[in-house]
Amino acid sequence: MAKNNLFNRKNKIQLIQEQLKETFKRKTCSFYRYIKIADPPSMRDILYKELMGINVLGRVYLAKEGINAQISVPEPNWNDFIFKLDNHSGFSKMHIKNAVIEGDQSFLKLIVRVKNKIVADGFNDETFDFLNVGTHLSAAEFNATMEKPNTIVVDMRNYYESEVGHFENAVCPDVDSFKESLLFVKEYLANNKEDKILLYCTGGIRCEKASAYLKHHNFKDVNQLNGGIIEYSHQIKEKSLDSKFFGKNFVFDYRMSESITDDIISHCHQCD
Repeated sequence: MAKNNLFNRKNKIQLIQEQLKETFKRKTCSFYRYIKIADPPSMRDILYKELMGINVLGRVYLAKEGINAQISVPEPNWNDFIFKLDNHSGFSKMHIKNAVIEGDQSFLKLIVRVKNKIVADGFNDETFDFLNVGTHLSAAEFNATMEKPNTIVVDMRNYYESEVGHFENAVCPDVDSFKESLLFVKEYLANNKEDKILLYCTGGIRCEKASAYLKHHNFKDVNQLNGGIIEYSHQIKEKSLDSKFFGKNFVFDYRMSESITDDIISHCHQCD
C-alpha cells in the first residue's frame, strides 16, 4: 500500500453515505495500554493498513509510552480484529471495553496518529515512572471502599464530563484539561497523603497516569476504578450492584454520552 493511501481522503458526506449502506452491525469499543513502543511511526503505518483492511473506524493514538484507541469494528470482523491485535506482542490479550450504549455511527473514519503522549499531561519529569500505578478495583470493590472512613473519591475528567454524570460525593475539578486536573488534585489533596484515594475516569487511561503521578508525589494509598466508568456500568448490571455513579458518561464520539442511570443532574448552559 502506497504511503498516500495511509490516510483518509474522503469527505464527511461520502463517509456517512458509505456507512448508511452497510448491511452489518458494528461494535464500539475502547482500549489502551501503557507500553514502550520503540518506533511509533512504523507501528502507526502497520496498524493503519491492518485496521483499514477489516473496515475499522475510529481514533488510535500511538506514542513511545503506549496506545490509546476508541474504535468501531464490524461484527463479522471482530475475530480478525482480535487476531491482529494479538499478533503484536505488546498488544496481545488487550483489555477491551465495549460501549455501554451502541451507536449507529460512532465514528465516520479511521485515524491512526502518532503523538508525544497518549494522554497529554504536559510533564517532562524523567524520574516519573508512569508504570508504577495504583491498585485496580472492580466495581464491587470500588463501591465497598467508598464507604470506608478517610476515603476520598476523585473524578479525573474535565468539568463538562463530570457535569452530566459523576460518583456520589466525588471531588470534581473545575478544569478544562487533564494536565490541569493533575495539578489541581495534587494541590487539593496535599494534606491527605495518608488517606485512601479513589480515582475514576471514562475508561481508565487517565487514572492510570494520575495514580502513578500521585504515588510519585508520595501519596500512600492510591486506587483506581479498573476499566473506568464504562467497565463499572457493565459490572453493576452483570452483578446486580447498586450504582454509585449518577447520570451519564460523557464520550468523545458522535454519541456524546451514555446513560448509566436515568438521573438528570445538570442543565444546558445555553437553553437551561
